[in-house]
Amino acid sequence: MKKKNTDGLQQELMDSPDLTQFLSQNQEQFVNKNMAELLNHLFEKKNISKAALAKQSGMSEIYLHQIFAGRRNPSRNRLLCLCYGLDASVEETQELLKRCGKAQLYPKLKRDAIIYYGLLHKLDLFEINDKLFDENEETLF
Repeated sequence: MKKKNTDGLQQELMDSPDLTQFLSQNQEQFVNKNMAELLNHLFEKKNISKAALAKQSGMSEIYLHQIFAGRRNPSRNRLLCLCYGLDASVEETQELLKRCGKAQLYPKLKRDAIIYYGLLHKLDLFEINDKLFDENEETLF
């Protein structure tokens, strides 16, 4: 079955008089990967060890391994820390947040704009936390 784009699927959902029928007809269209699978996929694309990732993400190796094993469900802040640790692009970060059911970065929010800027300009997590602190915004950890 051909993959439908999000807009097409959304339009079909809005036009559908029967939710059960819509769900049945589009079963193959839904994203089924869990957070651990998504993170592992992103991790495999990067040339970094889990020990280095833990250090660059500001978290313990034990907690990191629990996330990758699917035993922990990290918050949005922790996911963003992982994205900084993985040197993820803005696009990779936005996609991970979206597919994990977390709010994407929204540049009209000052805090999100700072985080977005940091990703875009390849600042490390500790630099971005300093910028957040300097602007009286909640830090990532």
